[in-house]
Amino acid sequence: QVQLVESGGGSVQAGGSLRLSCIASGLSYNPDGDCMAWFRQTPGKEREFVANIGGDGRHSVAESVEGRFTISKDSVNNTLYLQMSSLKPEDTATYYCAADKFYCHTQSPLAFSYWGQGTQVTVSS
Repeated sequence: QVQLVESGGGSVQAGGSLRLSCIASGLSYNPDGDCMAWFRQTPGKEREFVANIGGDGRHSVAESVEGRFTISKDSVNNTLYLQMSSLKPEDTATYYCAADKFYCHTQSPLAFSYWGQGTQVTVSS
């Protein structure tokens, strides 16, 4: 059974930093590829792509966070990270970790089978 557990959310002032973590369990190695990603969502809006990273380490980030957010992962400890810097009030959202067994070819949340419960990030001005 796949389980994703996020942590690291909180409240911070604009310009501050946070690091989100997502511990994955039950994900076995897949020779056809692995993809882990971060999405975020605010009430009344669709879930929005933030960043993804493949099993080969290649990654991409959304334009809205490029240069401020960095995705990385520790394959030994099965942990995904999102380092967020220069936070803005518009970054306020619930952040979700997602995973699936394919190469990171998509930024659509509909493609991902496994999700964490979410962690709230609030940025005040």
